[in-house]
Amino acid sequence: MSERKTLTEAQFKSRSRRSFLTGMAGVAAGLGGWRYIQNDEPVGRIPGILRSAHERNGSIWQALYDSNRLAPTFDPGDARPLRINGRHGVREEIDLDEWTMDVVGRSRATIGTHEIGDITSLPFTEMTVEHKCVEGWSEVVTWGGTAFSNFASLYDQDAQAPFVGLETPDGDYYVSLERDAMMHPQTLLAWELNGEPLTQLHGAPLRLVTPLKYGIKQLKRIGQISFSDERGPDYWNERGYDWYSGL
Repeated sequence: MSERKTLTEAQFKSRSRRSFLTGMAGVAAGLGGWRYIQNDEPVGRIPGILRSAHERNGSIWQALYDSNRLAPTFDPGDARPLRINGRHGVREEIDLDEWTMDVVGRSRATIGTHEIGDITSLPFTEMTVEHKCVEGWSEVVTWGGTAFSNFASLYDQDAQAPFVGLETPDGDYYVSLERDAMMHPQTLLAWELNGEPLTQLHGAPLRLVTPLKYGIKQLKRIGQISFSDERGPDYWNERGYDWYSGL
């Protein structure tokens, strides 16, 4: 049996002082780092160093993007009701019969206006995928609509722009996405959820859906689509969230 070591009172005090000083140094370093972040010049409402980290992460994920990679799909029987989360842009009901959607081109001029019949006449597709929220929950749901690429084909040259912006009719909510994600075959302009027309709180009459992005990018009740050569404004990015928001 090994002999048990004992500490003298002097050794114990020495180790205690060392542990205390090490702990205090760690606390000081943490406070110093936090103060540095807090005092860093803000970019889009958050400290620049955190914004830079967001941008680097987005660049990495964008570099890894593969247009041939599809998000997992599920049996339609696995679909469940989708919780209502977020009412920006859809708080007030609208007259769905009066709804129209404007299209803004690269020149920033309006180049088209559509009624819902213009969109529902495009090729229809359904997909059962996982809708994911940045809050950490997810639901398997079935979306019905048309691929955004079908709609974009109506606008040829303007649709070659590297960015696409979407906005609700009241301007309360807006997002910006890269063209690659918008032209992906699983990015839809949807008017159905689980085989039924969208409700107003889920974005009727038309919303964006894509399993490539978190729900904060999947704008409800589209009032305007814009093709742009520059990255447009994005509601949650302005409030500190990752612009790319990819999955």
